[in-house]
Amino acid sequence: MANEHQLKQTRGKLEQSKEYELLNTDTIELGGGVTLFRIKALISFGNVEKGELGGYVENEDNLSHTGDAWVTGDAWVSENARVTGNAWVTDEAWVYENANVTGDARVTGNAWVFGNAEVYDNAKVTDYAWVSDNAKVTGR
Repeated sequence: MANEHQLKQTRGKLEQSKEYELLNTDTIELGGGVTLFRIKALISFGNVEKGELGGYVENEDNLSHTGDAWVTGDAWVSENARVTGNAWVTDEAWVYENANVTGDARVTGNAWVFGNAEVYDNAKVTDYAWVSDNAKVTGR
């Protein structure tokens, strides 16, 4: 019985540590069985308020539950792409394939980050810029 109680406590702590949830009522079907889910903040953190709607992710691996990373507006993050640290992806930007956006980086406007590209530190990728392949963009 103690093990069952401990399991329930652990599940509760894991759920409390989540910063956002995926909404199955607001999705984008990309075809090929790929669905993006709008996110909703479960707690306030950084510049995000509890209950705030964010952008779209394919799964929870796309956006960290630690730090102040966020996807907002109509931005998309999919496939194996990751947004971590305090990075933000906003507006109608896309981050996909194996790309990483981390640190205090910002991807905004209609920018695309894809392939094995990395955007980190204080870098800003904006407007209609494309960062792809094995490119690394830093803003020190």
